Amino acid sequence: MPTLPSILAVGAIVAVALSGCATSTATTTSPSASAVPKSVDNCGTTVDLPAAAPKRVITIKSTSTEMLLALGLGDRIVGTAFQDGPAPAQWKAETAKLPVLSPQVPSQEAVLASEPDLVYAGWESNFSADGAGTRSDLQALGITTYVSPAACKEVGYQPTKLSFTNIFQEIGEVASIFHVSDSKLLAAQRKELASIPKDKRGLTALWYSSGSDTPYVGAGIGAPQLVMDTIGLKNIAGNVKDTWTSFNWETIVNANPDVIVLVDASWNTAAKKISMLEGNPATANLDAVKNHRYLTVPFAASEAGVRTVSAASDLAAQLAQLDLK
Repeated sequence: MPTLPSILAVGAIVAVALSGCATSTATTTSPSASAVPKSVDNCGTTVDLPAAAPKRVITIKSTSTEMLLALGLGDRIVGTAFQDGPAPAQWKAETAKLPVLSPQVPSQEAVLASEPDLVYAGWESNFSADGAGTRSDLQALGITTYVSPAACKEVGYQPTKLSFTNIFQEIGEVASIFHVSDSKLLAAQRKELASIPKDKRGLTALWYSSGSDTPYVGAGIGAPQLVMDTIGLKNIAGNVKDTWTSFNWETIVNANPDVIVLVDASWNTAAKKISMLEGNPATANLDAVKNHRYLTVPFAASEAGVRTVSAASDLAAQLAQLDLK
C-alpha cells in the first residue's frame, strides 16, 4: 500500500471563551509559527498536525460534511460517505456536486484512492480495519484523522452532558485547523439560539429514533436531551446516562408522554413510526398518539453539529403549532 503525502496542518487551536449557550463569545486567533501545536488529543487519540491547512478532505457522516460547508470549506471535500439524509436547502446544490465514496462507511481502499490529507468522521467507529482504516494505520500513511468531539465515547472525552458550548468549541477547533474564521458562523448560531422560545408547560416527551420490538430513543446526555432542554420538553428517558439508549414500550406506556419526537430517516421514516405507533394496541392509547402530537426531525439534524441549533428552532416552532388542549 503506497504511502500518501500529508498536507495537513493546523493553526493555533482556538481558545473559545464560552460562558453560556446564547450569550457566550468566541475568538479566533490568527495562526503563528510559535502557536501551532505539534499534536492534539482527539477522543483519546494523539493526532500529529503538520504545517499547512488541509486541502483534500474526506468527510464521513453528515455532521462532518455540514461542518465544513457551514465554514465555507466545501471546496476542500474530495469525497463523502455515510451521509444521513438530504442536506438542508442552503447546502443542497453544493452537496450534490461532492463525490460520494460510499453510502455507508467507505473501505480503506476507497479512502486511499482519493488521496486525502485529512479524514473527518462523525463517529469513532467509522475508523476500523474493515472500514475507513484504523486511525493509527492512516496516520502512519501520512493521513490525519479527526472525530467530532461530541461523539467521543471514552471516559474523560465524552461530554458529561452535551451543551452548546461543546458544539461551539468544535466549530472553533475545526475553523482553526483550516485557518479560517469561526466568527460569522458562531454569531449566526448564537443569534438563532437566543431566538428560540422555551415552552413553560412542563410537557413530557419521547425522542423516538428507531426500533419496533425494542425502541431506540434519545437519552439524557446527548443531542436529543440538549434540544429538548432548549425547547422546554422533559425527556422521559432523561435519567439514562447515555446519548441514545434501548428502551422498552412498557416504560413508555407508563410515562404516557405528552409529545413524541420522531426521527425521520430514509430507512425508518416518521410516517412508518406513526403507522406502527397507531397500529399497536399498547401505544395506540398513548395521549400523544391519540391526539397526533408528533414533532419530526431529520436524522442528519438529530446528531450534534451545526444543525443542532436549527433543529431546536424548528422543533420549537412545531411544538407551538400543536393543539395541546
